[in-house]
Amino acid sequence: MTDRLELMGAPEGYPKPKVALLPTFYFRDGENNLEAMVDSTPIIRRLEADYAGRSVIPENEVLRFLDLLIEDYADEWLTKAMFHFRWAFQADADHVAPLLVQWTNPQLPDEQVAVLAAQFSKRQIDRLYVVGSNKVTAKTIEDSYVRLLGLLDTLIQQEGFILGSRPSACDFALYGQLTQLALVEPSSMALTNQYAQRVRAWVDRMDDLSGHRDGEWLADDQYGPLQGLLSEIGRVYAPFLIANARAIQSGAENVEAEIDGRNWQQPAFPYQAKCLVALRDAYQALSGDAKIEVDKMLAGTGCETLFAGV
Repeated sequence: MTDRLELMGAPEGYPKPKVALLPTFYFRDGENNLEAMVDSTPIIRRLEADYAGRSVIPENEVLRFLDLLIEDYADEWLTKAMFHFRWAFQADADHVAPLLVQWTNPQLPDEQVAVLAAQFSKRQIDRLYVVGSNKVTAKTIEDSYVRLLGLLDTLIQQEGFILGSRPSACDFALYGQLTQLALVEPSSMALTNQYAQRVRAWVDRMDDLSGHRDGEWLADDQYGPLQGLLSEIGRVYAPFLIANARAIQSGAENVEAEIDGRNWQQPAFPYQAKCLVALRDAYQALSGDAKIEVDKMLAGTGCETLFAGV
């Protein structure tokens, strides 16, 4: 979610992050200097290490690994849907561009808002190709979002959250993208209300869980409903991650792949190649029994291709 931070910039007197992303947190380093951290995955782990209680990382090895996989999908694939729905349709772009400016500074005069909104909107629309959004891939992105809504609706109805009756890191990763997809962009908001109003309500609920009791993680015999979500990840995100890693390894500038039966093309991203390495490292770190259980969970979902030969 780069839009708002790119408009706002870093707070005065604070160090600029290496990449303009939200969320941005500031922590003290070993010499008590402020440092900016923008990647939600290490931010969560840093907070987990610094503060006890109300953990969002499951203790169980299998659930902890699945949490990381789902979190990565939400961070790196679902952002494609957010960017697509925001800028691929002119009505959505016209709706959000002034909002982005007014979120930053509600005191600007209307004329200045209009100028800034037009400039920013053009730049973002021109960058749609970066996340792979185009006329060929549009249906892949949109169908994937609709399927996700149905899968989340089922999981939320059963337990309240993805991995049990308490929120995990992957819940917050999904929530971050859905705050825009379900609440801001008219096209994706309409789809959310049409197919999964429960998801819309869940996003509101996730906004403040200060009064929520810890709850329980899924028991070993309750993992079955996760198969649908894992199959969606294997259907769209796994082939992208593998194709991107191959492109980076070969030095190619673009990713060429088939995703959900359609051609997919976008610039290759070194960071997402690192994501695959991180997932594989986490898989390798599993104990023998946990790896057997994870392999059972992933078998036939398409996610197993991420770890073939690892």
